[in-house]
Amino acid sequence: MRGEQMPVNPDHPWRRPGAAAYARTRVRNILRPAVTVYGAPAELVKDANISVTMPDGVVLRVNVYRPPGDGPFPVILSAHPYGKDVLPKRRWWGWSPSPQYRLMNQTQPLRLSSETGWEAPDPVWWTRHGYVVLNADTRGAGKSEGVGALLSDQEAQDIYEIIEWAGTQPWSNGNVGMLGVSYLAISQYKAAALHPPHLKAICPWEGFTDAYRDLMTPGGIVEDGFSLIWQFGTKLAVRLSEDIGAERPMHPLRDEWWDAITPNLAGIEVPMLVCASFSDGNLHSVGSMRAFDRASSRDKHVYIHRGPKWATFYSAEAGAAQLEFLDRHLKGTKGAPIPPVRLEVRERRDVITQVRSEQEWPLARTQWRCLHLSEAGQLRDAPGHDGSVSFDLKRNAASFTIGFTKDTEITGPMAVRLWASIAGATDASLFVGVEKWSGAEYVPFEGSYGYGRDRLAAGQLRLSLRKLDAALSATHRPEHGFRESEPLGNDPVELQIPLTASSTLFRAGDSLRLLIAGRYLEPRNPLFGHFPAHYRPSGTGRCTVHWSADMPATLSVPVIPARQ
Repeated sequence: MRGEQMPVNPDHPWRRPGAAAYARTRVRNILRPAVTVYGAPAELVKDANISVTMPDGVVLRVNVYRPPGDGPFPVILSAHPYGKDVLPKRRWWGWSPSPQYRLMNQTQPLRLSSETGWEAPDPVWWTRHGYVVLNADTRGAGKSEGVGALLSDQEAQDIYEIIEWAGTQPWSNGNVGMLGVSYLAISQYKAAALHPPHLKAICPWEGFTDAYRDLMTPGGIVEDGFSLIWQFGTKLAVRLSEDIGAERPMHPLRDEWWDAITPNLAGIEVPMLVCASFSDGNLHSVGSMRAFDRASSRDKHVYIHRGPKWATFYSAEAGAAQLEFLDRHLKGTKGAPIPPVRLEVRERRDVITQVRSEQEWPLARTQWRCLHLSEAGQLRDAPGHDGSVSFDLKRNAASFTIGFTKDTEITGPMAVRLWASIAGATDASLFVGVEKWSGAEYVPFEGSYGYGRDRLAAGQLRLSLRKLDAALSATHRPEHGFRESEPLGNDPVELQIPLTASSTLFRAGDSLRLLIAGRYLEPRNPLFGHFPAHYRPSGTGRCTVHWSADMPATLSVPVIPARQ
């Protein structure tokens, strides 16, 4: 084996160009978010704080929005702990949208009514299309009684009861669906797995399905940015029987406590339209695709995009897709079959190359290309000479690049296989990213929390939690168990790290760059960085990545051949 190498021009991923220009747009969007709020029309029928009594006597309260007339109408329900009455406020200068639109970047415009709660369906839009809309306070939240528990079986049972209540009201045609973003999506999974008879369809729009893997400890690495803010905010807004923030440090491995707040996706049989964007990899993307993959629904569809989360949800195109799906299952409307996959291919953040229908995910015609880490920071189709590269866990990163000689579409999940050793530390965390470069220009994409300088794909892993879960792992998609810790010795250990999925067109002359570092690849600065996302970094030490015939180091890339 050749001697250990230092990185060729050691990379510093957190210093990508364009920070100043991005900061200027960030300030502009904080001062004037691209959100238009219009007043609800006088003909909107709203029955506020309607009581729904649970079997144990606790009263939950819902706001009911109805179209004019007696109906009956199909029903759309959203249930969450954020407060159904937390709505845009009327100021002397006009309507003020939810403050989250200022805290999290939103560059593309969206329009919603003054009765639209945070990440909830717009009651004005949906009642105009012949639906009753229910916005429910979960137990312990808003005007509802009791003490709640986030992500719990009790919460799911409460939602079951609200569904059954809604399905038997005089204004209801007996068909209930669910729709909403983030927690309003997450709350659908456990409830749907209980099979309430009146629930006929769900539309979880970007919602994680495993709190350990998707949000709080992805790759076995503690997320101590957004998750802490979310925990603090929910404690202020909801009367809770369990403090997730206090309980979480007591469960560093994925144990029965985490299992209890994880939905049984295989138990979901109701028709489902799930949104699984490529632009929310720090929160919902992986879990949303997991829901599509593992739900037992015979009629299931996935809407894939890489645009801004909220602008997409309230867009005309997404609204049409939601309406077509819910009309079919709640109104009995007939029409052409809905394709299983709606796929969006991008060239860069603001350039959509193609929107097309597909029949499965990953795509059956994928040609998996195995790129080998090689000397001089290159990625090659064939193994090169034996070698290694070493980098400081806190200060820099190793990078490997390959250029494209013809237009190439990369669509699907990627994965890295490495052999690594560390010195000066007993454990470490590795953060892996894939970038697109056009000549000397870094090409950014939309990311979680409205971050506009995101990479193509990313993944991470705590080295001591490297053991795979054979039952959950699939070809080209390894998955770890996180149930036991394996100590590190002096010898290199094999690591398999899944990366978030993407769909990107590389033009001839573009290049792909693979990054490996011991700290999160994005800066945290709230103006030009990925605030509030943050992951606990490695400590002091060095990491060496090795490659040889006995220790292959590769990046698996899903190449989609052009259709003839």
